[in-house]
Amino acid sequence: MLADPRLLRGAVDLLAGRHAGHRIDKVAVIESRGFIFGAGVALHLGAGLALVRKPGKLPHTTIQASYELEYGRATLQLHTDAIRPGERVLIVDDLLATGGTAAATAGLIEQLGGQIVEIEFLIELAFLHGRDKLKNYPVFAPLVF
Repeated sequence: MLADPRLLRGAVDLLAGRHAGHRIDKVAVIESRGFIFGAGVALHLGAGLALVRKPGKLPHTTIQASYELEYGRATLQLHTDAIRPGERVLIVDDLLATGGTAAATAGLIEQLGGQIVEIEFLIELAFLHGRDKLKNYPVFAPLVF
């Protein structure tokens, strides 16, 4: 999708540029395509990076959240020391579909005392109504289908 590095740079600039001049302490990125955009956004903003991964992938003490998929259940984990109380957190992922993954991620961050600034995606599949699960958060996606 983004084989040309100029496209990746443009996507990162778009996602990060919206927060220039605002305090973002951490960028939480969701496995695995969210890592591609989120790492660049964190670097651009001078923020820390918090990895949200599938069970068994993180080496330290974690908390976890499970959520429903169309075809079953999934679980995500976050290090217990990834977010400090009061930190302002931007969540970044590539695609908003049904919203379950992002909602579970937001719950993990809030469990650790983080404040969600916004949840950003590069692409939103609006016909799946993922924003409905994220109605308590600001959501941004420049490409909506």
